Amino acid sequence: MTEVLAPTQERAPRRSGNPRRRRGPVFTSTLTRSSGIGLGLALIWFSLLVLLPLTAVLVKAAEGGWGAYWAALRDPQTAAAIGLTVVVALIITAINVVIGTLIAWVLVRDNFPGKRILEIVIDLPFALPTIVAGLVLLSLYGPQSPLGLNWANTRMAVALAFLFVTLPFVVRTVQPVLLELEPEAEEAAASLGAGPLTVFGRIVLPSLVPAITSGAAMSFARALSEFGSLVLLSGNLPMHTEVAAVRILGYIEGDNLHGAAAVASVLLLVALAAIVLLDIFSRRITRDVD
Repeated sequence: MTEVLAPTQERAPRRSGNPRRRRGPVFTSTLTRSSGIGLGLALIWFSLLVLLPLTAVLVKAAEGGWGAYWAALRDPQTAAAIGLTVVVALIITAINVVIGTLIAWVLVRDNFPGKRILEIVIDLPFALPTIVAGLVLLSLYGPQSPLGLNWANTRMAVALAFLFVTLPFVVRTVQPVLLELEPEAEEAAASLGAGPLTVFGRIVLPSLVPAITSGAAMSFARALSEFGSLVLLSGNLPMHTEVAAVRILGYIEGDNLHGAAAVASVLLLVALAAIVLLDIFSRRITRDVD
């Protein structure tokens, strides 16, 4: 008698009580001995020049305790100086993003008489001492202005000083990226009927976002720390045109190092927060485009 064998049923795999976790990618260092020595020396040098001084500022700010720290920051004159510095720096950074990108575009994509001169002029704020920049701005926008614009001792003077010293950062970070962009994608989009604004917004701008955010971060941080160009132009009027850097000098001249360190620590934290936020924004935009 022939037996009919029933088809075997597949059993569901048993779940182990301790399932194996998926391991992420294993990071393998590619540093050679010479590269490791170079990295160590670079970190030591960076620590001596940057990390240790910044740590010393934070330690000095905390030496007097939280009471003295908050007392220095709650002072109306100090709060006004910090607020003016941060607000004007944000406004100037936004202007630099637009105008700096436009200038970089013109320098890369267009040829015109005087282009080389413009390239040199853009780099002048990097080369000029800031006190000389203040003297130049005072001669143009002071009481004896040939333009008829007397903006000395006003908040407009603070904005002008910030603009003068920060504009090159955006131009010089965006310009190399524009030079590396291939025009084929733009030409293909234009041949399919896309307008100039669409081509720029959909193709060019996403590639420029990392450079623009990097330039904006440097521009903002540079504006927060500006001092020299404001000494002659803004008048350093308390509660009106005094910026945070000048307020720090006032604390030092008054032998209040804790107050000076407190204001410096706030500027440091604001600059760090801006750099981190802009970096996150840049990475997110780049990831969405990819």
